[in-house]
Amino acid sequence: MRNRFASQLEQLNNELIKMGSLVEYAIDSAVKALIGQDREQAQKVIEFDMEIDHKEKDIESFCLKLLLQQQPVARDLRQISSALKMITDMERIGDQAADISELTILLADSIYIKKLEHIPQMAQETIKMVTDSIDAFVRKDLEKAQAVVEADDVVDELFNEVKRDLIKLIHSNVDNGDQAMDFLMIAKYFERIGDHATNIAEWVIFSITGTHLGDPAL
Repeated sequence: MRNRFASQLEQLNNELIKMGSLVEYAIDSAVKALIGQDREQAQKVIEFDMEIDHKEKDIESFCLKLLLQQQPVARDLRQISSALKMITDMERIGDQAADISELTILLADSIYIKKLEHIPQMAQETIKMVTDSIDAFVRKDLEKAQAVVEADDVVDELFNEVKRDLIKLIHSNVDNGDQAMDFLMIAKYFERIGDHATNIAEWVIFSITGTHLGDPAL
């Protein structure tokens, strides 16, 4: 019985890795569509969000089946309950990648008021945070999970850089205002993605230690 349960927990890990890959793809595709002003790719990201939603529901059903059939205790229970929390944050990351892509479509025919620098950096940082947090869960690597939590400061600082740059552009020419607000919203979505990646890492820490560092971002 224990061997079968261990096999099911391994399956759960594999499903989380798959969902993580979907989320990473959504973030990467969203920022590439933004940089390239690629309307078609942005639309694909919006449609791809359904696949992330379906994966969340599949993993949720699997976790609930484990809870009902296996009646896990202690660490195993923390692992399953943490997975349920993690997939919620991953699903929200998919939503925000879709939100970014909706703005990309609106901006597709515009000449950008500035070269995008910090926003692509935010995307790469958040992809790494998601990847590392899931890897930390699978490997039960407390140090890596804590490093993800600390990495959120980098994303926050990049957001502040974007905000400062956009304020300067508005001050220099008020006609930049509408597009600047769109870019600020895009940067805010990436900042929220960083928050959700941090939440994932905090649930990983809980799964290992039984202590949760903070409340999930809304």
